[in-house]
Amino acid sequence: MRVILGLSGLYHDSAAALLVDGKLVAAAQEERFTRIKHDSAIPLSAIDYVLEEASLSLSDVDAVSFYDKPFLKFERLLQTYIGTAPKGLNSFRMAMPVWLREKLFLKDYLANALKTRDEQFDIDKLRFVEHHYSHAASAFYPSPFEDAVVLTLDGVGEWATSSVAIGKGRDLEIVKQLEFPHSLGLLYSAFTYYTGFKVNSGEYKLMGLAPYGSPRFVDTILEHLVDVKPDGSFKLDQTYFNYASGLTMVNKRFCELFGEPVRQPDTDELTQFHMDIAASIQVVTEKIVLALARALREEYQIPNLCLAGGVALNCVANGKLIQEQIFDQVWVQPAAGDAGGAVGAAQAIWHNELGHQRVVDSADSMCGAYLGPLYNDDAIGAELADLGAIMQQHTQSDMLDTTAALLADGKAIGWFQGRMEFGPRALGGRSILSDPRNESMQKNLNLKIKFRESFRPFAPSILKDDVSEWFDFDAQSPYMLVVADVLDKHRLAESESQKNAFGIDRLNEPRSSVPAITHVDYSARIQTVDGAYNPAYHELLTRFKALTGCPILVNTSFNVRGEPIVCTPTDAFKCFMGTGMDALVIGNYVLHKSEQVVAAEDYTSKYELD
Repeated sequence: MRVILGLSGLYHDSAAALLVDGKLVAAAQEERFTRIKHDSAIPLSAIDYVLEEASLSLSDVDAVSFYDKPFLKFERLLQTYIGTAPKGLNSFRMAMPVWLREKLFLKDYLANALKTRDEQFDIDKLRFVEHHYSHAASAFYPSPFEDAVVLTLDGVGEWATSSVAIGKGRDLEIVKQLEFPHSLGLLYSAFTYYTGFKVNSGEYKLMGLAPYGSPRFVDTILEHLVDVKPDGSFKLDQTYFNYASGLTMVNKRFCELFGEPVRQPDTDELTQFHMDIAASIQVVTEKIVLALARALREEYQIPNLCLAGGVALNCVANGKLIQEQIFDQVWVQPAAGDAGGAVGAAQAIWHNELGHQRVVDSADSMCGAYLGPLYNDDAIGAELADLGAIMQQHTQSDMLDTTAALLADGKAIGWFQGRMEFGPRALGGRSILSDPRNESMQKNLNLKIKFRESFRPFAPSILKDDVSEWFDFDAQSPYMLVVADVLDKHRLAESESQKNAFGIDRLNEPRSSVPAITHVDYSARIQTVDGAYNPAYHELLTRFKALTGCPILVNTSFNVRGEPIVCTPTDAFKCFMGTGMDALVIGNYVLHKSEQVVAAEDYTSKYELD
């Protein structure tokens, strides 16, 4: 038996992943255990979990692989400072203590941390894989393709910000890359910052805001900020940005270009201007991604494309890419951000260093992303009893019938079943569910349960065999990483008030027979569900369809704004009690809010806003 432990961390979204004889058996983000959103610490809790899941100890591990090469990243930091000095002095001085204390001597730092789990840990077991190679490996090796072009787009690794790799069998080679400071991820993050959202956290909010706006600044962006070549490669005009040398993403010249200052989230309202900015950078992002894809298909003549890196989580761009049919098939790593680098770092060692052959799964080898902790009914019941919960245990069939009936009755349900998901999406393991036909559900879920901005859209889970009957999409999207349009036959005729509405006011009018998941542009971020990896969720959708004729449920992550997705029964119960959820279904236990007697925590201010 050969065991490889992959790690990511020290920047954001730390994670651990475990390969046993080449099979991915467990993976989890550190944030789920520490309850610190985007936790960047060495993922000791996640390491404990993945080893426990495989009934192994750290001494059983043959190699520990980290998803980054710190000396190359430090080289970039030094060269960037030298190239911009003295302007970057403050950011350089702030970075140096952390680098000198931890990151520059990462091998020793990691080894000492791992020795808290095994005093005899051998430092020679440590390996370091380049950041973009880790991303590429995370996308290609689990994919269902024998060969593929692999496109990685993110903020920045060591030097690379965009890279192209070619995967064939067990071989994976990066063949070209674009380097810092020219970065599509940092460009998108600059606009995230400009509109008042947090970098490395709020990019998906910017994407969700875009449909409310008009892309009237596209020409401005393309004429001044980014020079896009016909092959999709690009350069950013650094005179408008501050991320290379300063402590902010954009500078005064950037703000003057668009005529507004950076939005202050605590005091400034979101206006139509910000929506138009969001729409514009989204269009530019899609133009670049599509141009890159067309050039890569023409150059390499390979029909399959794999995507990784934070930009691959832009599901609107993914939907456009699939719709254009540039590649015959597209597969996106479900943990496309830095957390997924832990998977890639482990698989790079298994296939590249150790030379093991690759076994291709016809679906993929990510196990539906259900790679986290599992709790049986005995463990759930004991934990809930200790919390003072009032609950009823059912057979699984009765639990499913009860849940389907509650959903059909308009209730919002906390749903905790099976193994926790790996990656940013809740996929029916740790989800909040509701009826998509309810016109007020989107606003209620956002304001009374998630405690977040009212404009944020919700995703539909749909039975895989029904997807083409409801959406302009005839494929599978098990990881909720593709946006597609609701079919005309399910849309409602546009009213006069809709035609005259602007911005957030467009939320107030239903647009389809499933208004809770239909965005203002008639799109939706789709999750297709089959019974292979999550039979309970598939069966719940089947029974809901039998009751209502609708094969769709609203599926949002089981957490509030700023909180990591729940991991344990205790996490689930506390979130259930502190929010407006009506019921909690956890294993075969059903809990009704009206029957609970324990005091609830104030969840409106428990977590720092993201």
